[in-house]
Amino acid sequence: MQFLKNFLIAVAFAMTLLFPTTISPVGAQEGNAVDLVLFYGQGCPHCGGMIDFLDRMESVYPLLEVHQYEVYSHHENVPLFQKIAEAYGEGIRGVPTAFIGEKIIVGFSNALGEQIENEIIHCIQEGCSSPLQYLEPPHAASSVVAQQQESSSTSESDQFIQAQVQPAAEDSGSDFATVVTIPAVIGAAMVDAINPCEFAVLIILITTVLASGKKRRALFSGLAFSLSIYISYFLMGLGLYSAIQAAGISRGFYAVIAVLAIFIGLFNLKDYLWYGKWFVMEVPMSWRPRLKALLRGVTSVPGAFFIGFAVSLFLLPCTSGPYIVILGLLAQTTEKSYALVLLAFYNLIFVSPMILITGAIYFGLTTTDKAEQCRTQCLQILHLIAGLIILALGLVMLGSLWLGYI
Repeated sequence: MQFLKNFLIAVAFAMTLLFPTTISPVGAQEGNAVDLVLFYGQGCPHCGGMIDFLDRMESVYPLLEVHQYEVYSHHENVPLFQKIAEAYGEGIRGVPTAFIGEKIIVGFSNALGEQIENEIIHCIQEGCSSPLQYLEPPHAASSVVAQQQESSSTSESDQFIQAQVQPAAEDSGSDFATVVTIPAVIGAAMVDAINPCEFAVLIILITTVLASGKKRRALFSGLAFSLSIYISYFLMGLGLYSAIQAAGISRGFYAVIAVLAIFIGLFNLKDYLWYGKWFVMEVPMSWRPRLKALLRGVTSVPGAFFIGFAVSLFLLPCTSGPYIVILGLLAQTTEKSYALVLLAFYNLIFVSPMILITGAIYFGLTTTDKAEQCRTQCLQILHLIAGLIILALGLVMLGSLWLGYI
């Protein structure tokens, strides 16, 4: 257990070393003013990612001013887009397109975001020409709010715009992130779902309620308990995700998360090969008597619901590892709205075995004694499966960094 504590302290220390590179901007308060011109399309997913990123950049770098021009609904901005692109020696290649200093950034990914931030820092320190010089004065001073008036373009104009302004092609990093993220969420959620900790807790709870002779109460108690675990874990995940987003995820932090996943996988494989030696990836032994005492005091459905929030804290040591890995992955590869959907999906998978066990006991397909016997017999196999899945996820994440996909 002491080894695990030392490892977690080392990981936390590494994070503190990495975060300053992303949240301590160089020249944020002193230097040259910087203009960035963005052309985007409403509803374009990469445009949404770019806008969220630039909003964060404006809060981090007060000398930065972002000028946004929407081109799908506001067709009058397309000639401006053409004009500034030609001034940079380019044609319209798609949206989002950002102009800053002497650079053009087409599309959006985390790697492109790093390029933009590096250029912002360079322009603050060294000074850069403003892309606004290539726009007509009335438009240069306009804001997104001033562009809300709908244009009355003809169908020919609409066809011209659709032909000229399309979403920028996704780069290999975006493709990779899309392909990897959903399987990673499912895999990590399965690791959490088959964790023997939650099985043991649920079995103790249902056994206690069944002792009162109320089988129907045991069913609703198990479901209420599962619901409270779902709510508490979702809220904890939302809080951690928001904190990571606010801090500004970096490739360094992503690397730490990948290494953490590898260690968690190796520790689970250790529990398969040498269970009980040094430490176990479960609820600490010293916590278990107190946890059992809490559960054995529950005899009602409301009690089962509210005790779930307290029990979720006991489960954190053995279930938080895969969850933190996934939160780091989502912060690096997805927008917040999509991340919340995947977060809800993750937790649904996480609590599904608890719901299934509750139903199986209620309908007589098994008993609490048989369920506990199965859990004990399968303990090391469950650690083997969990170890292989989370180890593979960590290696894939680390490989994505090595190959430059992230």
